Amino acid sequence: MTGFLARQQRFDAVGSTNDVVRGWLAEGCPEVCLAVADEQTAGRGRAGRTWTAPRGRALLLSLGFRPGWLEPERTWRLAAISALAMADAAEEVAGLADGAIRLKWPNDLVVEDEAPAMADDPAGGVRKVAGLLGETDGLGTNDPRAVIGLGINADWPAAEFPAELAGAMTSLREASHGRPIDLALLLDGFLGRIEARVEALRGGRFDVADWQARQLTTGRLVRIERQGASELVRALGVDVSTGALIVEDATASNGERAVIVGEVSHVRLAAPAGSGV
Repeated sequence: MTGFLARQQRFDAVGSTNDVVRGWLAEGCPEVCLAVADEQTAGRGRAGRTWTAPRGRALLLSLGFRPGWLEPERTWRLAAISALAMADAAEEVAGLADGAIRLKWPNDLVVEDEAPAMADDPAGGVRKVAGLLGETDGLGTNDPRAVIGLGINADWPAAEFPAELAGAMTSLREASHGRPIDLALLLDGFLGRIEARVEALRGGRFDVADWQARQLTTGRLVRIERQGASELVRALGVDVSTGALIVEDATASNGERAVIVGEVSHVRLAAPAGSGV
């Protein structure tokens, strides 16, 4: 891994690994740099939400890039390949089937319960196992920087889940029916996979098939929330050029439109695949 990582450091506790890596890049650190923490005291997600996990129960990391080699409008692919690399590594370490970990647009890794969803289940049988936060500075300049933060619930038993989140979250330990999860193996598996995916992206290759196949929202009704308003629409897929969510729109000439990540605060699943409106 020495040829891939220009800098790597593990912390007992930090406010946010994203902030650590962002600081390194601002100081001139070359890509790729990695910060890993046993605990975050100010972890965050999209739209100002927080991310918390007990010490030793989650893998918390951030990667820093200087993506001058990538078109600014495709910088989102760094987050996409990070999600795919973590999904692959997590499935192997937890003994899950290929494709068991899905992507819920725009930034969640989730698993679906084996049993059918119950009517009173607000998560619809879908449980969040990981979240991703991408942050950028200077895109389109001669000093572009990108930070990709990942937090994945790993060796965390359900009995210790926060009561207010227990209905919507899970961990690799729970998804694998109690199998202990080795965080060191999970990190090693992720780094090997992300290195390969970064090199592919540098060569102009992006795993479109895997990214599309793992999308949980495709074919489902979703509720898109933004600035106090919401709408219920059917998701048709994802745009491989922009990373946008493609949804039905009867008013559009082609019957669809793109929803950009920056436009929304939250996307919630409203119905299983194949359900009627």
